[in-house]
Parts: sequence; C-alpha cells; structure tokens
Amino acid sequence: MRLAIASDIHGSAKWCEKFLCAADEENADAIVLLGDILYHGPRNEQPEGYDPKAVAALLNERANKIVAVRGNCDSEVDQMMLEFPCMSDYALVFDEGMRLFCTHGHVYGGGLHGSSNNMPHLPSGSALLFGHTHMKVNERDVHHSGIWLFNPGSVSIPKDGSHSFGIFDDKTFTHRILL
Repeated sequence: MRLAIASDIHGSAKWCEKFLCAADEENADAIVLLGDILYHGPRNEQPEGYDPKAVAALLNERANKIVAVRGNCDSEVDQMMLEFPCMSDYALVFDEGMRLFCTHGHVYGGGLHGSSNNMPHLPSGSALLFGHTHMKVNERDVHHSGIWLFNPGSVSIPKDGSHSFGIFDDKTFTHRILL
C-alpha cells in the first residue's frame, strides 16, 4: 500500500491542491492527514491561499481514500464540513504486519521539536506518524527500541521554508517537497 501523508494544511487551498496533485502523481492508494486541516489557528499567520471551504471541497472529493486525525486546531465545526472522520486523536493503519500509529503530535508524540512526549505503547517494528511541529522527521526513535518516527513537515506553513508531505511505500518513509 502506497500512502501520501500530510499534516498542517491549515486551510490553504493553494497548498492542499498542490499536495493532492502530487499524491496523484505518486499513485498513492490512500491519503493520511495528520491534523490541522481547515483552520490556521490563533498562533499562525494566515497561510497563502487561505480558503477552508475550498480545502473541504477538495478533500471531500477523495473522502473514500482519506484517513484523518484531529489536530489541535481542528474542531467539531470542521467535522461538519468534512465527509470523512477527523476527530480522533489517533488512527491505526496496518500494512503487511507493520503498525502505523497516526496522530497529530499534541496528545501523543515522540517528544521531538515540541511534539508531546507521550509515546503510545507500540510493538517493535511500528511507526509513529505525527505532525504539529511543522518540521520534518524521518528517524529511528532512540528512546523506544524498534519504533520509527516520521513527520511529513507542513503542507502550508513549514518552519524550514519547504512545503512538504510524505510517502510510505514498502515499509519506507520519504519526504517530498511541494513546489
């Protein structure tokens, strides 16, 4: 299964559309959204192309391919706009025996770059996918043996200046830069 993984769209129709086009080019079987989907939040500047209604429409066209979790900027109002569940603090995705624990990073996380230091109990060989920090991560967890940590960075408000998402394929995570 090939997954396109995104976080922190924050209501930017411009960057959401670029991500969805890139996911198509990558032939993704499914899309994982790690929270902060529609609203930019009170701490962030409004992202370029801010249009939460357009983002909802773009994503709703692919509702049957999306697994999503709640970010700290997501609310029940957002769920009313979206045609796929997005209010859980985590989702589990299984691929050929590998467990992917998908979360935003504010409730559960690996403690990197300001994510929560609340690691869920995962068996060796699992991966923790999180967003929230707007910073890319792709590394083995040095504190939890056998756990991989992956953060795709931010689609619309990256802290390092590179708008990004991730690909999971054949038990491997890679980052992709959006232009």
